[in-house]
Amino acid sequence: MTRRGPLLLVLLVAACGHTQSVVSGLQPGVDVAQAALRGGSPQTALQLASNVLATDPGNEAALVVQGDALTELGRFNEAHDSYNRALQSNHDSVGAEVGLGRLHLTDDPQAASVLFLQALDHDPRNTKALNDLGVALDLQGKHEAAQAVYARLLNLSPNDRAASVNMALSLSLSGQPVRSVAMLRGAGSRPDAAPRVRQDLAVALALSGNTGEAEKLLLTDLSPSDAAAALAGYRALGITVK
Repeated sequence: MTRRGPLLLVLLVAACGHTQSVVSGLQPGVDVAQAALRGGSPQTALQLASNVLATDPGNEAALVVQGDALTELGRFNEAHDSYNRALQSNHDSVGAEVGLGRLHLTDDPQAASVLFLQALDHDPRNTKALNDLGVALDLQGKHEAAQAVYARLLNLSPNDRAASVNMALSLSLSGQPVRSVAMLRGAGSRPDAAPRVRQDLAVALALSGNTGEAEKLLLTDLSPSDAAAALAGYRALGITVK
């Protein structure tokens, strides 16, 4: 396994969340589709967006929501086409730029960075573009630059959980595990913590070398084999398992 594989596991699975972009100027039908996407129903969102596009094929907002829904469904080539069509309708489409950037995160984070920076040129306060730019920089090993982006985002949106988690994980990756664990321990240690929150803390603990506590947290939600696979991924980042 290359180092990028575990990094994707840590940064994308642990903290990125859903793929939907913020689009402005929504119309009836498109706003309902985006609401369905936020609610975890990408197939419904796809159908609603497709209904709009049947009568208005160049509708930028509908094309972006369609791309987001297709991304959620793992239909990446089709999503790529939807975002490109949105850019044909509006060359400055922030939603399309963010969507395309996310599609490139797994195979070309440098190209993804360019797309996120283009989106931020058009909308400097776009929180999704900022968060994803930080992830793209971390995937390139540019941790200090990533942390500066997360700090900028947290200044705009102090309660942005994805940014807080990504900042903590970036600190671990850049050799500051104590700060990372401290940022995540409170929420992740509570008995009523959501599985994702516990797993975020487990990542930070593993990156700090405390794999015993990390494994205990992982086993709360994962099978022994899945927990072992996760720890193996963290070990591929250069962590010494004790």
